[in-house]
Amino acid sequence: QVQLVESGGGLVQAGGSLRLSCAASTTIFSINTMNWYRQAPGKQRELVAGIISDVTTRYADSVKGRFTISRDNAKNTVYLQMNSLKPEDTAVYYCNAYKYPVNYWGQGTQVTVSS
Repeated sequence: QVQLVESGGGLVQAGGSLRLSCAASTTIFSINTMNWYRQAPGKQRELVAGIISDVTTRYADSVKGRFTISRDNAKNTVYLQMNSLKPEDTAVYYCNAYKYPVNYWGQGTQVTVSS
């Protein structure tokens, strides 16, 4: 069982930055993939960024060049640095951990970007 707790969401003006954190209840070294997803009102949940091991990352086209995912294995924490935020980034952001064969989810943190 893996518990995930997100933090760092909030209200920010367009062009601003936020850093989301996802603290895991277990060592993330043993977790295959950790991801950030988001879900805006009336829309499907979408993958924002993912990190496999300590090196391989992937990003949605809409956030490439603006968002950076990273992990600190010593702190069992994954981060999402979000820069140059846009109103369309407004959503609930969820941390996801895939530890074969189970997907685990956090409770989500709200990010609101005002224009």
